[in-house]
Amino acid sequence: MQKKQSLTAARLEKLQDELDDLKNVKRKEVIARVKASRCFGLIENTDYQTAREDQGFIEGRILTLENILQNAEVIDQSKLNEKIIEVGHTVLVQELPDGENETFSIVGSAEVDPLEGKISPESPIAKQMLGKQVGDEIKVRTPNGEMLFLIVSIS
Repeated sequence: MQKKQSLTAARLEKLQDELDDLKNVKRKEVIARVKASRCFGLIENTDYQTAREDQGFIEGRILTLENILQNAEVIDQSKLNEKIIEVGHTVLVQELPDGENETFSIVGSAEVDPLEGKISPESPIAKQMLGKQVGDEIKVRTPNGEMLFLIVSIS
C-alpha cells in the first residue's frame, strides 16, 4: 500500500500539467525522434541512442507522476488550524540567540525545495515544529550542533 503524499492544490495542478505535457507532447516528440533516427541504422547511431535515453526518462517520469497523483492528498488550506503548526503551514521562526528570521513552508515530500524554504514533515526542523504554537521554542539537532528557534508566526 502506497503512502499518501500531501500536496497543495497549486502543486497538484503543476504535476497534472507536467503529466499532460509529457503524455501528449513530449512522448510523441521522442517517439518521432526514435523513428527518424532508426533510418540511419542502429549501430553507432548516437541520435538513436540519445532519443531512446530521452524516451526512457520521459516514461520513467510519467510513471513517477502517475504514482504521486494516484496517492495525492490535497492539503485544504481552509481547514488548517490557525494556531497549531500542521503540514501546509508557513512558519516564521527566529533563530536564537542571534535573532535571524527564517521562513519555512511544511509541504508534502513531492514539493520539497530547501532553497525555497519548502521542507518535508519528516525533516528535523518540521518534526519539532508540528503541533507547536506561536511563542513556543524548539530545539533542532543539526550536523553543526543544536539550534534553538522561537516560533514567531504561522500562516
